[in-house]
Amino acid sequence: MDFPNQALEWIFPEAIKNWGTVKDIEFVRQEPKKDKLFDSALELDMPILFSFEKKQLLLWLVEFQEDKSKFSIYKLSRYTIDYMEAYPDALVIPTVLFTDQKKWRKDVARELETKINNRVFLHFEYIFFKLFDFNACDYYNTNNPVVSILLPKMSYKPEEKSEVIKHAYYGAYKLAPLLFEKYIYFIDIYAEVSEAERERIFKELEEQEEMESFSQYIKDKGMKEGALLNARENILAVLEARFGEAPESIKSKLWAINDPQIFKSLVKKAALTKSVDEFMREC
Repeated sequence: MDFPNQALEWIFPEAIKNWGTVKDIEFVRQEPKKDKLFDSALELDMPILFSFEKKQLLLWLVEFQEDKSKFSIYKLSRYTIDYMEAYPDALVIPTVLFTDQKKWRKDVARELETKINNRVFLHFEYIFFKLFDFNACDYYNTNNPVVSILLPKMSYKPEEKSEVIKHAYYGAYKLAPLLFEKYIYFIDIYAEVSEAERERIFKELEEQEEMESFSQYIKDKGMKEGALLNARENILAVLEARFGEAPESIKSKLWAINDPQIFKSLVKKAALTKSVDEFMREC
């Protein structure tokens, strides 16, 4: 939803080539209309309606699939037909992004067809896009923020992991600076980055001159994160000195707080609170 144009440019560039620039974008409801209320729901990850300068309407049905064993081409075809009925003036393009990071022994079904001789009764296919088929190193210098954020979902050797994460961080910062705080967590999840790995990578980035503005950002961010970390540890130390081991619920609450001013008040409250439950209510 943050980068619909960039996603379209990367995954389905034929649309812009055929119909020109995008004039309007609408995110339509994920669940098609049901014939009966008790019918089971069908829901897509991202149906997007594009209007182009040459008046062509494109309804792009994007489905993200982490586990290919759960993918059903029959279910996708029902999605597609339902949206064709709901948007008769639009060209409906089903698309599936397979995001699991492993080689497949067996492929998924790519098309459905029923025909006799030269007579075709049904033909259905979709845009197939498997991120692991792409080499991450080929996209280090991309100008597309979607590609940068998804680098950890591509193929790379284990020893290249740090380099992939660096370029994903830097690409997200350079191409979508206002959303970097949001997408750094996506990158960490995609790459399964530990706190120790992130700290090490940040330190390495601080020393890279070609990423000067990003290096300065990391230094400033590191100072803030260090202050927050110390504040969290201070609060936990006070609570544990008074009441013993702090429960995980308290720790998760503290990790969700990123405002230094709030921590200042909580440090005082930790020293004065009568119980852990009371402090939880303060959090």
